[in-house]
Amino acid sequence: METNTYAALTGFVDMLLDAICVVDAEGRYVFVSAAAERIFGYLPQELIGRRMIELVHPDDQERTLAAAGEIMAGQPNLGFENRYVRKDGRIVHIMWSARWSQDHKLRIAVARDITERKRAESMRTALFRISEAAHVASDLSALFKDIHGVIGDLLPARNFFVALKDKYSGLLNFPYHVDEQDPSLQRPMADALATEVASSGKTLLLASGSGPRQSDDGVPDYLRQRTADDVFSWLGAPLETQHGIIGALLVKSHTDCPPYDERDKESLQFVSTQVAAAIERKQLYERLKSMAQYDQLTQLPNRMLLHERLLQSLERAKNSKGRMALLYLDLDKFKLVNDTLGHAAGDLLLQEVAHRLKQCVRETDTVARIGGDEFVILLDRVNSLEDSGKVADKICKTLNVPMVLKGHDWQILPSIGIANYPENATDLAQLFRHADEAMYSAKKNGGNRFQG
Repeated sequence: METNTYAALTGFVDMLLDAICVVDAEGRYVFVSAAAERIFGYLPQELIGRRMIELVHPDDQERTLAAAGEIMAGQPNLGFENRYVRKDGRIVHIMWSARWSQDHKLRIAVARDITERKRAESMRTALFRISEAAHVASDLSALFKDIHGVIGDLLPARNFFVALKDKYSGLLNFPYHVDEQDPSLQRPMADALATEVASSGKTLLLASGSGPRQSDDGVPDYLRQRTADDVFSWLGAPLETQHGIIGALLVKSHTDCPPYDERDKESLQFVSTQVAAAIERKQLYERLKSMAQYDQLTQLPNRMLLHERLLQSLERAKNSKGRMALLYLDLDKFKLVNDTLGHAAGDLLLQEVAHRLKQCVRETDTVARIGGDEFVILLDRVNSLEDSGKVADKICKTLNVPMVLKGHDWQILPSIGIANYPENATDLAQLFRHADEAMYSAKKNGGNRFQG
C-alpha cells in the first residue's frame, strides 16, 4: 500500500509545472521531479548525485550558498531568485521556495521558471535605458556604447556592430564595432549581413554550422553558405524609423555562449526600433548643434562658439596668471574675387583659407569665421608676447601661396590685428576692440601684414 501511495504521489509531483528538488546536507540532488528537464534541460537521472551549486550561474553562487546555509539553520526561504545554466548553455532565472527537514537531513525546494517574466522586465528596462541614453549621451559615440551595454544585458553581445547609411551615397559604414575574434576590423560577414538586413528590412538569424538550421528561415542562400562552416552565429536587425531604414544592428556570438535562438532574435528586433529612434534623435541634435555653433561653408566655429571659447580661455589665463592672444584677420580685396570670378569662386577661396589657417595653429587653438571674409584666431595658453606675432607671420606666409581659382593663380592677402592678454587688454570687449583696430591699421598701411 505504501509503495502504491508513493508511486501515485510521485506521478502527481511529475505533473507539476514547477520542479521539486530534494538536496542532501552535502548539497547533492537526491530527487528531482520531471519538470526539471523542461527547466534545466537535464533528465532527472542526470542530476541525481550531482552538486546543486555546479548548475548555478557563477555570479550567483556565493549568495546561493549563503541562502542555503540560512535554510539549513532553520530559516525557510520563500521567493529567493537566482540564475542557473541549462544543459544547452542558456541562462534560466529561477524563483525558489525552500525549507530544511531536520528529521530527514534534506533540503526540499520548489523551483519556478521565471525566465520569461525576467525577460519581459528586461525588455521594459531596456526601452527606458535606451530612451534615457538618447537624452544624456554626450554624442553618438557615447550613445553607441550605452546601447551596446543595454543589449548586452538582454543577450550575449560582446561582439556588437552598428551600421548606418550615409545620407548621400546610401552606403553603409560602421561607426561602432567591437569584434573579439577580428580586431583587425575586416568585416566581410558583417558587411554582407548589414547590407541584407538594411535593404530587406528583415531581422535575420544566421545559425552556426553546428546550430539548428531551421532557425535560418528567410536567410538568402549566399548568406547561408557563408555561415555553413562558421562556429559563430549572427543576428541582424534593421534600424527603422518613420523616415525609413537608417542602418542595422548586428551581434555575433562568442566562444563561451550558446548559438543565438529565436528568443534572442525577438529581443533584438524588439529594441531595434527604439534604438533607431534614439540614434535619429541624437543625429538631429548634433546637426542642430552644428548649425548653431559652426559656419556651414567652412565648418569653422562661428561667432557664438568662439565667444564661449574666448571666455573659457580668458578665465583660465586670469586664474593661472598666464597668457592668451586674439588675432583678427580680414582678407584684402576679397570683393574683387566675387566680382571677377563669381561667388562660387569666393566660397572656394574662403574654404581654402579656413583649411590653411587650421594648419597654422595647434589643436588647442580655435579658428573661427565670424562673417564674410573675417576670421578670428584664438591662441590659448601662449608662452610669450612674441608667440602671437610668430603665428601671424606664419599665417601670412601660408596664405600668400597662390591658389588656383578657375584657372587663375590667386594670392590671398590678409590683414591681421593682434591683441595680447594681459598687455593690450584684460577683458573680452577690450581684446576685440584692440585686435579690430590693429587689423584696420594693418589694412591702412598697405595690407598683407600683421600689427599689434
